Amino acid sequence: MQISYEEFTRRADAIRRRIAEACLAAGRNPADVELLAVTKTHPVEAAEFAARYGLRGVGENRVQEAIEKQAQCKVPVRWELIGHLQSNKARVAARHFDRVQSVDREKLLAALDAAAAEFGRPLPILLQVNAGNDPAKFGVDLADAPRLLEAALGCTHLRVEGLMTIAPLGTDAASTAAHAARTFNNLRELRDQLSGRFQTPLRELSMGMTGDLEIAVAAGSTLVRLGTALFGEREVSAAPKP
Repeated sequence: MQISYEEFTRRADAIRRRIAEACLAAGRNPADVELLAVTKTHPVEAAEFAARYGLRGVGENRVQEAIEKQAQCKVPVRWELIGHLQSNKARVAARHFDRVQSVDREKLLAALDAAAAEFGRPLPILLQVNAGNDPAKFGVDLADAPRLLEAALGCTHLRVEGLMTIAPLGTDAASTAAHAARTFNNLRELRDQLSGRFQTPLRELSMGMTGDLEIAVAAGSTLVRLGTALFGEREVSAAPKP
């Protein structure tokens, strides 16, 4: 990451304006859409910039990378896991993250619930849904989401706060936008169905990134996850192993 805090502030202000404009077009309140700074593969200063700016949390993909940054971070900030989580790393994730967004199977639910019980605190989670039916993406299938939610609601030390998804890529800008709109609308419709069926609010809809922010907001996103627009291109080769 080669940007100053002043440059980060300029970029974050621009993103906030994009969110506000998208909300205006959709008839929504900008206060209902949170910006999550995705700091994966960026140094700890990225998380410190986000906290200094006033963002509530940051998103990380890899457990070990996040733990190393947490040990170095000099300011309080919420750490959210947005990357795929292996069940054998559930205990360490439950200990070090404030919320896990990528819960997509019952085995992982059980492991996180046991770990949260051990640590004596409820663990907020989101259920990751493959709402775009993309074989390249993680997430529970749309048809299996009710069963996963039912299992999650039965876990006494987990607090289900909503759903998360990642849109598939298309072959060009038009098809990518179409895939994103379909995916995000699928997730919102699923949330509405599940909320009514299980009498639980599922307020959080974590969907939308740098390229499809406006589409996500129009579909009802409450949390957009942006990294590149805030910090620049990631140095993928420098990323530590999970």
